[in-house]
Amino acid sequence: MSDLFQDESEGVIRLLQITDPHLFAESTGELLGINTFASFQQVLREIKQSEFESDFILATGDFVQDSSEEAYHRFVKEIAQLGKKVFWIPGNHDFQPKMEAVFEVYKAIIQPHKHLLLGENWQILLLDSQLYGVPHGMLSESELAWLEQHLLMYPERNTLVVLHHHLLPTRSAWLDQHNLRNPYDFSEVLQKHQKVKGIIYGHIHQEVNAEWLGIPVFATPSTCIQFKPDCAHFTLDNLQPGWREITLYPDGRLETKVNRIKEKIFIPKDNMSGY
Repeated sequence: MSDLFQDESEGVIRLLQITDPHLFAESTGELLGINTFASFQQVLREIKQSEFESDFILATGDFVQDSSEEAYHRFVKEIAQLGKKVFWIPGNHDFQPKMEAVFEVYKAIIQPHKHLLLGENWQILLLDSQLYGVPHGMLSESELAWLEQHLLMYPERNTLVVLHHHLLPTRSAWLDQHNLRNPYDFSEVLQKHQKVKGIIYGHIHQEVNAEWLGIPVFATPSTCIQFKPDCAHFTLDNLQPGWREITLYPDGRLETKVNRIKEKIFIPKDNMSGY
């Protein structure tokens, strides 16, 4: 199957980023005191109540916590209520053969394409940074070559690059050891191309709005637990689950903001040493 998805709609493009649900086979499954299914449902409920009308959804990894098929089914059945096509990448907790087999069942909703041509002005490139069995990430030579190829194919298009692992330090030693391990190789590709307008990722369960090599970089809260920045040791935050809205304009502007749930409160367990 081609990795290309093309949408010829004109004008403004609106996206939602949803990341790191960490669902379980059972709806009662908890991660560090938070029922991840309940928090995911609440995020979706408040998205539906919001005034932001998205065109597509970017789901950026760590769909499940327990490697179960049932949890992948649970993700798709819930996100289907938003009525939008979902494009995805794996996170470090995901088992891709099982994930791909489940998602194939729902291919009208969950799309396999990693190269999105949207309107006449934008493209989105979704990268696989997973190194199976370890929490840190790496962009393989073949993945970097794929990125280079697609940037060269459409040099006139504004580009949004999507991956799971983080580039910028969180200033938390325990979390930053799980970063993308070859950012220099990544930067060598990106710096040859002037129309990369943004990079988004998940993984760190916190909000980031910053720059890397002059490129805007955004990280998005998880739909479940949140990690507190600037902590030497594993520390959870009491900030609420969230998601990101992204608006792409024909002239190359990108606007984005994070929303967090307001109608319920999810508080993790205190004094946890990891997960």
